[in-house]
Amino acid sequence: MPNYIKVDNSRITISELMVPAHTNFSGKVHGGYILSLMDQIAFACASKHSKTYCVTASVDTVDFLNPIEVGELVTMKASVNYVGRTSMVVGIRVESENIQTGEKKHCNSSYFTMVAKDENGKSVEVPGLILNDKNEVKRYLKAIKRNETKRTRQAEFNDQNFSHHNYLDQLKDLKVKIELPDNFK
Repeated sequence: MPNYIKVDNSRITISELMVPAHTNFSGKVHGGYILSLMDQIAFACASKHSKTYCVTASVDTVDFLNPIEVGELVTMKASVNYVGRTSMVVGIRVESENIQTGEKKHCNSSYFTMVAKDENGKSVEVPGLILNDKNEVKRYLKAIKRNETKRTRQAEFNDQNFSHHNYLDQLKDLKVKIELPDNFK
């Protein structure tokens, strides 16, 4: 029988002050730097849950909602939202805080799928989750729904019979001009 671990037991929070070295050409904190921090916290959270080394398998939707300024304190909160046999979905919330005014902004949320590995690089089984409140149950169910949507999308795009003809009507009102050679139509 597999062991089970409470979501709280692998929850991680990190904070870091954003300095000029983290900026892009427009003076805002570079999104790539934030992604790197998110990958680190996802690794820490998944490794804490599984008690083993973990690798990033995929990242599901990273929407940058608000820019992060130099001098703001960035706080990332991560928890295991879902577990499969060898994988875990780690939910991450990123907030920035102006340390002078106390104003906080939600900058993004994302979901990293992490896979537990042994010392030989083989995938290993992870402990189950104990869900203790409605939010944890909701996050678990949403992770299942995201996985179902992802599988449906992958099946559609991987279908041998996928044809552009099935989708051309959807392009009529978009900002695109189609000029296909006659032999392509």
